Amino acid sequence: MDAETSSAAPTHFDRRLPLPQQVYADLRRRIVALELQPDAPLSRIELSEHYQISQTPLREALLKLSEEGLVATFPQSRTEVRRIDVAQVVEAHFLRTAIEIEVVTRLAENTEKVRLSAAESTHDQLVKSWAREHSIEVFSKLDRQFHHDLFAAAGMSNLIQLIDSRCGQLDRMRRLHLQSSQDGKPDKVVKDHQSVLDAVNAGDVAGAQRAMRGHLAGTIGRLDDLRANFPDYFC
Repeated sequence: MDAETSSAAPTHFDRRLPLPQQVYADLRRRIVALELQPDAPLSRIELSEHYQISQTPLREALLKLSEEGLVATFPQSRTEVRRIDVAQVVEAHFLRTAIEIEVVTRLAENTEKVRLSAAESTHDQLVKSWAREHSIEVFSKLDRQFHHDLFAAAGMSNLIQLIDSRCGQLDRMRRLHLQSSQDGKPDKVVKDHQSVLDAVNAGDVAGAQRAMRGHLAGTIGRLDDLRANFPDYFC
């Protein structure tokens, strides 16, 4: 981790907001983005220097990451990024599929389609940004925002934090799939999003459910391939 941690640009925090939450969010982002890879040691001294904070907020941030299964702490020894836990991936996929299918069901049954404007705008940004720069970082951010917009449109914004807190391992595997994709994964995501929007706007409940289920099955369907190609990433 020494090189990986120090190579990242220093993070400037808003001192008006809780430091532990901001440190947690940035470390989580780096872990999910695979900037901090599985088995990477996390030196508390170096992290404190990097973030220019004391040990207390850092300890709180690492505890939360540990609760999510993203880091492992060995008392009196070390802290390191955990490998991707397949059991947690499968459970997270089950949870996310169940909830997001209900979200699109509610949206397809609702005649006030104007509420989809945020999701449609995000999807448009995703399409244009991918065509322009092919940035995995931007693509992942907009993909995540698209799903958040659907939750908000369905009046289920409070569930976003629950989903995020349980899907860290799944998000890492999705990022690995995107970064190593040779099967047109980003282009499929774009088409899947459009299929969801088209079905919802048409009031096609079964179509919306089918589109969302197929969309979310993309990465989990490549689990065996990803484990075979990147054995050091999984436990």
